[in-house]
Order: sequence, then structure tokens, then C-alpha cells
Amino acid sequence: MGHGELLSIHVHPVKAFGGQSPREAVVEPWGLAGDRRWALIDDGGKVVTQRQRPRLALAAAELLPGGGVRLSAPGLEPLTVPVPDPVGTVSMEIFRDKVEGVLAGDAAHAWCSAHVGADVRLVHMDDPAVRRPVDPEYARPGETVAFADGYPLLVTTTASLDALNALIARDGHAAEGPLPMNRFRPNLVVAGTAPWAEDGWSRLTVGEVEFRVAKPCGRCVVRDGAGQGSDRRSESVIRCTSSHSSGRGHRTG
Repeated sequence: MGHGELLSIHVHPVKAFGGQSPREAVVEPWGLAGDRRWALIDDGGKVVTQRQRPRLALAAAELLPGGGVRLSAPGLEPLTVPVPDPVGTVSMEIFRDKVEGVLAGDAAHAWCSAHVGADVRLVHMDDPAVRRPVDPEYARPGETVAFADGYPLLVTTTASLDALNALIARDGHAAEGPLPMNRFRPNLVVAGTAPWAEDGWSRLTVGEVEFRVAKPCGRCVVRDGAGQGSDRRSESVIRCTSSHSSGRGHRTG
């Protein structure tokens, strides 16, 4: 695959919230330490993301020592949420996966509901080693993931984002770009590669850690316009990525 440079690291403690960009991170079998260990569920037990509630993009979560989080959002006082005691679990659904999680306290539910404008609850994954297996079509036996959409890490490249923004501008939709990298909510951002080079990667080594590339990431409605807290969906993003991936499957950098 050649050589690239790790440009940045991103950890999202609460799924669908804004995250942090630490200089270093611990790699665990189910992802970066602290990444997407928390998520919101609705009154039916389904995970809530920016796909349904774009305002979640305006909230942020800071990972605290011990795994708790500090939540912040416009118009609300910040709230510190400790890791709940695993005295019982609640069933939840994330993309047809049935998962068990531990409910946070009432103050967290009230805070999140006030921001979203609907009744939601905050849930913590207490034991990612056993709670949610990775899709067996792409995983090895025993591999698990926390509350990420499907896999422990998402990797993007600056070259592919630049190429996508060029396609958007060329297609007559310059007003809808350039897209920032945070619209794709990656964990690792790599610089110094050719555009779309990641399409052919099977292994990725960062320092002393080697990652196995499971599959390209399917296009997600979050990056098609919801990443700034609005309800706008950018048709040009879908069209440009579809044009690039035609004949090779639906993929993105």
C-alpha cells in the first residue's frame, strides 16, 4: 500500500455526539479506548443517531478518567455522567443487532432528552468483550465491537476527501462543499496517500499496531448533510461518491 502519515486520532465517547482529538490513544480489541461506549436509545430501545436527530451533532462528550463522560451542548449546563453500576441491563437494538447495555442515571436522560427534544435514554456498554459480536461475514471468531455502526475503527484519508470535494465542485455544487473531515466521523485520518488508495488496503500499520481492513465503509446519511446539526441532505455527496464507486461497490474513503 505504500506509506502514509497518521494525521489525527478521533474518539467519540458517545455515539452521534462530537468527540475529541487526542494526540494518542490506547487500542483495544473493540476499538480505541473509550470510543462509542455510550449511546442514546429511544423509548422503543432503538439506538438514536444523527440520522434521526441531526441536533446531536451540536452536542459534545468529553471522556473522563474511569470511563465517565462530561456532556455539553448549546443552551444547557454541562453534565458529568459517571459510569453506572452494572446492577442490571436493558435490551437495545443497533442496526438489527440485539445488545445489552446499562442505563445511566435520570439526570443524564433528562439532559439528553432536553437537547434532542424527544424522550431518550443514555446507555453505557459495560463489557464490550462479550456484548456485541462483529458481523461474522467479515470478523474472526470472538471479535466484538462497542456502539460503532459495525466495526471497531473507521479510517479515512485526506487525499480522498480532497478528491471528493473536487468532484462536488466540478459537478456544479461548490456551495455544498468543501466537506470537513468531521462529517465522516473517522477514528484515524491518514495523509500522504493517493486518492482512493484505501480501496485496495488489506492491512494498516500505525506504530507498533497492525490493523486488518475488513471492508470499505458504506455511505452514510450522517455525512450527507446532517453533520452540522441541520436537516439538510446533500444530494451531490451521494451522487459524487456513487459516480466514483460505480462498478466497485458502495464505498468511501
